[in-house]
Formats: sequence, C-alpha cells, structure tokens
Amino acid sequence: MFIFSVSGCSISHDRLSSVAKLNENNQYVNNYIDEYKVSKKIIFNFFWKNIFNPSEKKNFKVVSPSKKIFQQKKKHLLTWSGHSTFLYQNTDINILVDPHFTSRASPFKFLGPKRFIQSVLNEQNIPEIDIVAISHNHYDHLDLKTIKVLNKKFPNILFLVPLGLKKWFLKRKITNVKEFDWWEGFQFKETKINFVPVQHWSKRTLFDRNKSLWGGWWFEYKQKKFLHLGDTGYTKDFLDIKKKLGSPDIVAIPIGSYEPRNMMKNSHLNPKEAVQTFTDLDAKMAVAMHWGTFILSHEPVDEPVRKLKESLKKNKISNQEFRILKHGETIFLEE
Repeated sequence: MFIFSVSGCSISHDRLSSVAKLNENNQYVNNYIDEYKVSKKIIFNFFWKNIFNPSEKKNFKVVSPSKKIFQQKKKHLLTWSGHSTFLYQNTDINILVDPHFTSRASPFKFLGPKRFIQSVLNEQNIPEIDIVAISHNHYDHLDLKTIKVLNKKFPNILFLVPLGLKKWFLKRKITNVKEFDWWEGFQFKETKINFVPVQHWSKRTLFDRNKSLWGGWWFEYKQKKFLHLGDTGYTKDFLDIKKKLGSPDIVAIPIGSYEPRNMMKNSHLNPKEAVQTFTDLDAKMAVAMHWGTFILSHEPVDEPVRKLKESLKKNKISNQEFRILKHGETIFLEE
C-alpha cells in the first residue's frame, strides 16, 4: 500500500462514475463509510516503526510452477504468485490480476516496501496473457515495470482498469486499455467480466487521492465464477455483489496488512473479517491473498495465516473451503 510520490499530477475525471459518489473535493468515496482521516501522529508512528522496527521476515514455502502447467489449455487453473497477483486460466482466456514482478512496491528503486519472496511469475515463465485486470492504483497492485514488460511481450494484451486510471496508461503510450465504472461489465470471447465495488481508496502521487476508482473483478465462464476482491476493508458491498451477481465459486480474499487497526480497519480486512467475507458471499471456496510477500503493516508477517486458521477452526470452515496457498501454488478448478 505504499503510495508516496514526489511527482505526478492529478487525474481529472473525463468520465464520471454513474454509481460512485464524489465528495466536496471531487474525490470518489466508498459506498458505506465516510473516509476516516488518519492523524499525522498515527501516520508518523506508522512509518517510524516500519523503518526502525520492521516486522521479522519469515521463510514461506515457494512452489516453482512449470510451463507445462501453464500450457494446459483444457484445464481451469488458478495460480497465486504472491501478494495479490493471480494467474487465472479458464479454457477460454488467460487473465492476470494485479501483476507485480519487481522487487519493491514503490516509485523508488532504493526506498519503499521490498519484496522478500521473489515473484513466482516473471517475464521468462509467464504464458501468453489475454487480459490484465488492475484493482486500483497503489504501488503494490499497479507496478509500472511489470506493465511495461507485459505490454511489450504481448502486444495484443488488453488492460482493464478502474474509471479514472486510463490516463495513467495513455501517458505511458499504452493504448490498449479499457476503464470500468462500478458494476460495469463486458464480454471477452466467452468470459463475462464485471468490475465491482469494494471498500478502499486510491492514491499514487501527492495530488491524485481518490481521483480514480478501486474495486474487485468478477470473471464468469461457463457458469464458473471467480471473484478477486482487490484490496478492501469489511463492507456491505460483499452482500451487494452476491445479490447482483450471485455467489462465486472461488473468491480471492485479502487477509493481511491490517495493523494498526486505527489506521487500517476501513481499508484492509483482518483474518476474522476475511472469514466473515467468505460467509457473506456464500462462496464455495476462498483463497487467501495479500500476505507474506511485502511487509506493509505492523502485524508479524506470519500472523495473518495463524489468525486465519484460528478463525476457520472457530467457524468450522475446512482448509479445503478456505485455502492458504503456497507462493506459486496452482489449484485445478472443477469444470
């Protein structure tokens, strides 16, 4: 969630959302809460602790997927590359969500959250990609170097982005971009895609706070529904998604970056809330994301998984219903 930059300009609204509301500063707001303004003291303490008392690193198991797995075009696959990056493959198309291959979630080479588990997906092993979907513009979800690599390697790739973010791509001479309002959708080949509201915020520079939307992505192919929730706090938006689109067969739910709660509660789920989200959506299966890759907050880096297991046990949800994947692990989805 590293969002500081010393350069850049405001993103103007060429097409305003027909769903999301704007505040008096012409900034988008969430559906169910007013924005919580964190005090300068809380922000200072947060970054002070991150710099001088960082969370201890842990060794997590990593799976190195083979190209043979990626090339199984007759299979329905989901691969977690770490953090929020997923490769979703149905028998129709290949989709990358929030791809991030580089070493830092930052505009700087020398400063900002550093990856301590290398991206499993990279320029060498990535299969042909049809679509890249971006949930919002924070540096841990939208990485310029990765976008450039993908655009160069796959000239026909289509980038799907939240409303207000297309200009960022056009400024970098990437024109194969389609932007989406909340609940807006389209069909690519046989796959239906919708952009759905969640509870978060956007900012990439000092001047563009909430000038573009944030959200999750819904992919539906042959009655199989995959939902990627991007970055989100706990919200009634999940019930709206179920009401409008149904219950997903599989949902990627963030479980990390939740401490301190007085700073993170409105924008990041904790493990207990992640389990409630799974229940609200009435999903058949969930996979945990947004943990164990970048240290972005104050909880121990292995705590999200431990707390998730405790909450699953308490709620009598099996580890096959809410999966905790290894970095790089691929699961085969039923047709």
